[in-house]
Amino acid sequence: RSTRRSCGARTSILDGLKQLPNLLTAARLLAAPYILYLLWTGEYRTALVWFSIASFTDVLDGFLARRLKVTSSIGALLDPVADKVLLSGSFLTLGLKGVIPFWLMVIVLGRDLLILGFAIIALTRKTRRDFPPSVWGKASTASQIAYVLFAVGYEAAITPLVVATILGWIAAALTIWSGID
Repeated sequence: RSTRRSCGARTSILDGLKQLPNLLTAARLLAAPYILYLLWTGEYRTALVWFSIASFTDVLDGFLARRLKVTSSIGALLDPVADKVLLSGSFLTLGLKGVIPFWLMVIVLGRDLLILGFAIIALTRKTRRDFPPSVWGKASTASQIAYVLFAVGYEAAITPLVVATILGWIAAALTIWSGID
């Protein structure tokens, strides 16, 4: 009996863990409006904490999905949506407030709109196609996250401007390159 109970408990824990990547992605998506509000109102220290947590969940949900071998179609759809809402929203908010250069906001949002346009065209076709993220897309996302962290960190008087500036140029270059790719 105890073996059966422990196996059942192990199975239910494993089943619960299998939902964790999608739950983390959903949490990131749900936290995005609050983070954007914090950025808009200039609550940079609090926004930095929340943005850091949300960024960590992006790494963690992908790691757990691969480690637990629980990739799902909803996760494959929800993860990039959560990334775009958080990152595009952050770039839009920070660009409109003048915290980041307007040209950089245009590059990031322009690339995302370009990708969205191609995705819509692909979805209207009869044949189903998958568009797995490229290494350049992942590098672009990582550089954008790092840039937002340091730009907001600078506004919160925590990080130096020179680091944010360098990361901004790196994010711009990788965003353009990933858009071309």
